[in-house]
Amino acid sequence: MVTRGAAEHLEHELAVLLRRARGISGQLARDLHPDLEPGAYGLLLRVKAQGGARATDLASYLGIGKPTVSRQLATLERLGLIERSRDSQDARAQVVTLTPTGTEQVERVQELRRAHFLERLSGWTDDDVELLAGLLGRFNALPAAAEGADSPETDDDDPPAR
Repeated sequence: MVTRGAAEHLEHELAVLLRRARGISGQLARDLHPDLEPGAYGLLLRVKAQGGARATDLASYLGIGKPTVSRQLATLERLGLIERSRDSQDARAQVVTLTPTGTEQVERVQELRRAHFLERLSGWTDDDVELLAGLLGRFNALPAAAEGADSPETDDDDPPAR
């Protein structure tokens, strides 16, 4: 049984982690383009990981509203990072995919992100990093009780959506 003190310690450390992750996501979005909101980077990563996605599926996966996704997708399309096409399975829907420029830019920023992690973890051993990754994976696999839904499958580069 977990004690209240241990749970509070975890809650505090997760709050710090999430705050830093939002800051990193914001910087990564700005590295892609100064007009992008932090959440747009997460959209691009999901589209890349899926090879294409519908806006409603993106909103559901990332836990953000459809109007927010629509606004961000419009910006990404205007910047030439994504394109929309008809969904072959539902003619009423559109599928979003990365453009060649979008793919190139996302991969460039992913490399910057990985370099940041390597620098921050330079004093750690592989065993320590694997232990942390394993524990976070175990935590992330817990059901999302607040929403009453299962946790979405993970992508190796998913940042917080908000």
